[in-house]
Amino acid sequence: MAGIEERRGTAGDKDEGAAGDTAGVADAPSVLDRGLLVSLAADLAALNYTVGGVAAFAGEEAYAALTRDQIVPVLLACEEELRSENPSMIVAPVMLWLLGGQVSQGHLDLAFPITGAAGLQSLRLIEPLDGPVPADAMRQAAVELRPYSSDADGDLWVASDLGALQRPGVLRHDHVLGIGGASLTLAQITVRPRVGRALDLGTGCGIQTFHLLSHAEHVTATDISPRALAFTRFNLLLNSGVLRIDPEALEERVSLRQGSLLEPVAGERFDLVVSNPPFVITPRNAAETAGDQFTYRDGGLAGDDIVSGLLADLPGMLTEGGTAQLLGNWEIRGGRSWDERIRQWLPEGTDAWIIQREVQSPLQYAETWLRDAAENRDRDAYARRYADYLKDFASRSVDAVGFGYIWLRRSAGPGTVRCEEITHEIEQPLGPHLAAALTRGDWLRAPGEGSGTTPGGGRENPAGRDLTWEYLLVAGDVTEERHQRPGAEHPGVILLRQGAGLRRTTLLTTELAGFASACDGELTAGQIAGALAALLGENDPLFSSNLLAMVRQLVLEGFLIPAP
Repeated sequence: MAGIEERRGTAGDKDEGAAGDTAGVADAPSVLDRGLLVSLAADLAALNYTVGGVAAFAGEEAYAALTRDQIVPVLLACEEELRSENPSMIVAPVMLWLLGGQVSQGHLDLAFPITGAAGLQSLRLIEPLDGPVPADAMRQAAVELRPYSSDADGDLWVASDLGALQRPGVLRHDHVLGIGGASLTLAQITVRPRVGRALDLGTGCGIQTFHLLSHAEHVTATDISPRALAFTRFNLLLNSGVLRIDPEALEERVSLRQGSLLEPVAGERFDLVVSNPPFVITPRNAAETAGDQFTYRDGGLAGDDIVSGLLADLPGMLTEGGTAQLLGNWEIRGGRSWDERIRQWLPEGTDAWIIQREVQSPLQYAETWLRDAAENRDRDAYARRYADYLKDFASRSVDAVGFGYIWLRRSAGPGTVRCEEITHEIEQPLGPHLAAALTRGDWLRAPGEGSGTTPGGGRENPAGRDLTWEYLLVAGDVTEERHQRPGAEHPGVILLRQGAGLRRTTLLTTELAGFASACDGELTAGQIAGALAALLGENDPLFSSNLLAMVRQLVLEGFLIPAP
């Protein structure tokens, strides 16, 4: 990872001091006046400026459209409300921070009676339209301040930079991303054991840190951008009551550190790492500087070197048994399998589970990320950048780009790697289902009963658990489907489907279908296999062992589960 280290050297490693202020970052929200933060939280709560409150005001369908970056339905709701005789005060924050509209100072003073328009401006949340203005002039948002609801913490408010829908032009290169699809996905897929030390690598506006605080004693949050750390600090202090942290001793729970990727935590170990890293594959050129890159998404390296470097280095940052979860892109090159290169990145002693969720062609990928930063608003620049993407991908013989979920664990043994492609719709939050799947995998790999003649009488099997002596059940969300031609005596297709989690579907053989139907916890897997052999007239001595090997896969994927 020499390329990463060279780039890190210019960034340095600065401990921002979680209790510090943002005086050095003039274009980020301020925390200099802690009393104003308390006032703001009280005003926002009184306005019911929450996910539920905004949805109740604008309508569920209009709010759902807003989450898809469609602002018109909510804008129409605001305009209708403003025409009413006594408009609701929630219109003010919605117009300002969700729609990027303008609100008069007088209206803001009414909507925020404790903080006032002057307080909002002091916090750097609003700004005048242009230079000195009279007291009743219009104000506009300086940032986005969006309500967020978490099962762990309740109602929160998250400040970030205004997006492409709220401001004209291309995004600033040090843009601090707000609550987006990727950050929500990572929050929903994270397995959340109680841990001592957690790391939020590339914290952005701090959304992953908020979730980590619900189950980690201490969180270290890093980012290369001082503006991102300033936003994170503001968000932590604004939500300190809900997050159960002391704003005067924030460092007891959170450490904010500036630097690139793993440099700020070199030599440290963590029980859990989460990261939505700057994994976007972007054409590089020799003349570019760090200021030319969109820091929220571009890691400054060619191709997928950011992800390959993290997969190589992260296991070494984990405590024994510690885990990491991140999102990533990877290039699929030269007609090879999508997972071939990923497997080569992983060091020995790493358990890994990689799920590929989406695949895009080079053209689709270029269009996605040019649109993401609103670079498509300049036609000539868009054409040049589009061509740069295609030339860059062609230089490495890239056929496609994959996107997916990555789970890593530091193992005492050589490690196991599992790669699968799941592109259909899944259930969110996925984290609890992944946790259950990981527990089943460990159960299958654990030494169990061997080939003894009676249950409990066998020897340990170092290759993993022998299912012969185990009792199994069909998982509660699993259903069976049978399809056959009209008039046929037997079904031609038998399927098991999961209704929850990864929602897999698997095709069964006749004997495997018979096995699953008998899994009620009354007979051991070995007894069921033996009964099926007798019923089907099987004389093959390997019938039972071959059948149990297929059963093992059903357990791994969650169609069958160990009986309690």
